[in-house]
Amino acid sequence: MRAIIQDTYGSADVLRLSDIDRPEPRDTEVLIRVHAAGVGPDVWHLMTGIPYMVRLGMGLRRPRQRVRGWDVAGVVAAVGSKVTRFEPGDEVFGVGPGSFAEYTVAKESKIAPKPATMSFEQAAAIPISGVTALQAVRDKGRLGKGQKVLVIGASGGVGTFAVQLAAHFGAEVTGVCGPGKDDLLRSLGATEVIDYTLGDITGDGRYDLILDGAGNRPLSSLRRMLAPKGTLVLVGGEEGGKWLGMGRNVQALALGPFTGQRLAWLLAVTKQDDLMALKEMADKGELTPAIDRTYPLEEAADAVRHLTEGHPRGKVVVTI
Repeated sequence: MRAIIQDTYGSADVLRLSDIDRPEPRDTEVLIRVHAAGVGPDVWHLMTGIPYMVRLGMGLRRPRQRVRGWDVAGVVAAVGSKVTRFEPGDEVFGVGPGSFAEYTVAKESKIAPKPATMSFEQAAAIPISGVTALQAVRDKGRLGKGQKVLVIGASGGVGTFAVQLAAHFGAEVTGVCGPGKDDLLRSLGATEVIDYTLGDITGDGRYDLILDGAGNRPLSSLRRMLAPKGTLVLVGGEEGGKWLGMGRNVQALALGPFTGQRLAWLLAVTKQDDLMALKEMADKGELTPAIDRTYPLEEAADAVRHLTEGHPRGKVVVTI
């Protein structure tokens, strides 16, 4: 089968199209014929091996999992002997390592039926970004109706879902993004949009919840924008340094017990129940992926470059 592989850590230049053996599902796994795969920061981190801490689990000198990609949408081709929820022919979406390929395997617990109202490209944009946003808003953020929410990095993959989910839960949403994205965020439910290139964001302590997916603002600045009893959720470890990638996260955990504000760090874990919740919202028209552009499999390296250099409006998707 055709797949995008890498044999060393580095920039998108290390990615190449190759013919490799098709994977075989284990007892609790399904084999998926991939139709589309999402492109997110997870791909970049594993491609570059940065922060270096990820190499402890993924391979010190080179990635043990050679095929890139995690988000997947496609059709079940075969199932393991202990799989009970899916059968060949089912359309599914979720997380399957090595999804930049014609086939990938996924754990039964990491996929769900594809939203019936969506294309494979739309479904592939949801899993990691959508689940991250859901866990940030609902679980870590404990969002209540009528609260004021600030989403930093609102035009990115996680951010576009966070804006929609916060609005869905009845919040008043302000999105922070770059120029030219005001119309996108307002269409997703934001009542106010701040262009960070026009000046610094100054704090007045009015937000009940701040979701920071950009990772480039000091913790002190974020806390000034947060209400005295508000909640800050740091999503991922962006801009946290090449070694650990968790500088602000550790600082937030250390400071949390000594302030009335809740300072939380989220490293999302994809769960089938959360995928089902997102599917149900999508089928009701309450959640719509914002897709910046799609690339064919052979141009996956360009897709990753666009993710890191092109300031996309929403998700980037690879089609197979």
